[in-house]
Amino acid sequence: MRRTKILATIGPSSENETVLRQMIQAGLSAVRCNFSHGSHEDHAKRIELVRKVAAEEGKVIGILADLQGPKIRVSRFKNKSINLTEGAIFYLDANLDKEAGDEQQVGIDYKELPQDVKPGDILLLDDGKIVLRVLETNGVRVKTEVVDGGTLSNNKGINKKGGGLTAPALTDKDKADILFLGNLQVDYVAVSFPRDAKDIKEARRLLQDAGSQAGIIAKIERTEAVENIIEIIQEADGVMVARGDLAVEIGEEFVPGVQKRMIQQARTLDKIVITATQMMESMIENSSPTRAEVSDVANAVLDGTDTVMLSAETASGKFPVKVIKEMDKICRAAEMDPSTRVSKHRVECHFQRVDEAIAMAAMYAANHLDVKAIAAMTESGASVLWMSRISSHLPIYALTPNIATMGRVTLFRGVEPILFNAKQYPAAKVNTAALAELRQRHAVELGDLVLLTFGDHVGIHGGTNQIKIVSVI
Repeated sequence: MRRTKILATIGPSSENETVLRQMIQAGLSAVRCNFSHGSHEDHAKRIELVRKVAAEEGKVIGILADLQGPKIRVSRFKNKSINLTEGAIFYLDANLDKEAGDEQQVGIDYKELPQDVKPGDILLLDDGKIVLRVLETNGVRVKTEVVDGGTLSNNKGINKKGGGLTAPALTDKDKADILFLGNLQVDYVAVSFPRDAKDIKEARRLLQDAGSQAGIIAKIERTEAVENIIEIIQEADGVMVARGDLAVEIGEEFVPGVQKRMIQQARTLDKIVITATQMMESMIENSSPTRAEVSDVANAVLDGTDTVMLSAETASGKFPVKVIKEMDKICRAAEMDPSTRVSKHRVECHFQRVDEAIAMAAMYAANHLDVKAIAAMTESGASVLWMSRISSHLPIYALTPNIATMGRVTLFRGVEPILFNAKQYPAAKVNTAALAELRQRHAVELGDLVLLTFGDHVGIHGGTNQIKIVSVI
């Protein structure tokens, strides 16, 4: 079983039923719906299609809704694009008509930009392809000098090097999208450009008010988020290393180190982590990845990421099925490395909860015994999340009666969900029924040792208090 999960963005290239089915068969774990594009109707149709095809394939495919966040952009040009030359003076004007941009000036959708910058600040446009130095501001207009020029077209993004833009993480559009998501029961919602834990708390409150219990993924894209990373991880259910905007803000040369630290910090704090952006970028157009991309994906796996993510590669690329197959192959090869089976996670920690201690003890026992699989009867998924923080080559099966829990664990490294209602069986028969379920799925064979975790009382959250090692008969 591949342990690292693959999250793929669904879009024009992958919303076809046949293509989506082939992606699931190739190893897709979860889909990302990018709310920066498309209408509510578009997303509802895609989510319905994912659930339909997944059910027909006998798979559980998680669904992550990715909020747009405060996209700070230039407006539009009269001729769609302009060419900026080094040394030229160029104005960003909050009062300029949205369609009136030319070689001297362009409108901006973020009207507070002139208050957020000062002379000497560096502005990066179109993911850093255009670099401007701020010369002066007058309340509504920013005068800049072109440091690195090139072609600038409509609606390209603006970042401030080093961070400091005050735009709120949750826009009016995001709040409307959250209200819409309350009826769809997605598994995760990704919050774009959070600055601190308060942004995550607000998103959770809005989701709960909308009737959603979705987990929250904090996308780390701002300098401020890196500075507040521990409190953000603690408040969120997981984090995404969103390397695109993050690279523009902090400098691309610093991203690899930040990525490694974030993966380690998330795992230490018992949260999931997604590594994203340009992982297989060349496969938007080409049928095979570059060697650098292979190394990038493999190193994320070796560092312990739960999930690797595809963006345009599957949303608009030419080879959405092939890229899943290639990523699956890379992950499996990386997971064969001995380093992925060694863990010192929380060896010296004091546990606060019985179910947490059981989860840690189960992984220690399984890693030091010839066990074929771990079967955890879980209500909320907490026990399998703790287990998945321990490096191991063993598959962890989350046996749960809760559909929501099944969706959540699709992004947990090494965990596979199985719908299993222990209440349907007499107490003395539950373990036998669980093993029979694993045998039916060809997860174990006669004579295999299986480690079971469960609680005295079925249906109680946090009730796991027992470990049992049994032989399949």
